[in-house]
Amino acid sequence: MSDVAAAIMDAAERRMRRGGFNGFSFREIAADVGVKSSSVHYHFPTKEDLAAAVIKRYTAETAELIERELGKESNPIKVWVKAFRGTLHSQDRMCPCAVLGASSQDLPPEVAAEVKRFFKMCHDKLVEEGLPPDEASQLLSTITGALVVANAVNDFSVYDNATREFTKSKKPAPMKAAARRLK
Repeated sequence: MSDVAAAIMDAAERRMRRGGFNGFSFREIAADVGVKSSSVHYHFPTKEDLAAAVIKRYTAETAELIERELGKESNPIKVWVKAFRGTLHSQDRMCPCAVLGASSQDLPPEVAAEVKRFFKMCHDKLVEEGLPPDEASQLLSTITGALVVANAVNDFSVYDNATREFTKSKKPAPMKAAARRLK
């Protein structure tokens, strides 16, 4: 991927974190990056192509981050809570998939498919780490919901309070974590 394409994706991701799919235009992205709108179209022919590429990259980056953190921490619940807490404390404060997921019924099919793939990846990784499917769904719902509410009320403690209680009531999945360390 070229530096320009990566910069375009970065700008689009920042704008999607704040305003969703309708929160950006190619003209705005071009201005953010310092290129002509035609350059954005060259790399990503349509807005749908750009948004889908951003979410696909975000999914891969999140999967890599989780794998790296699971190498350091054996409790997958703590890893996921910490990862989404990091998002809350980042400059843009929202997971682009949480923003887009809220309006997934109105997204173009290729973008909705990538958002669905992100959440499926999250759920599947939690199950692989030993959480029962229902608990994986509950954790994913808790951390994404707490992220949204904390942003809506502009109070980070909402996230910490919601996830603290969740992690207190859940036990780590030591068998999967131990197997990971043996690899």
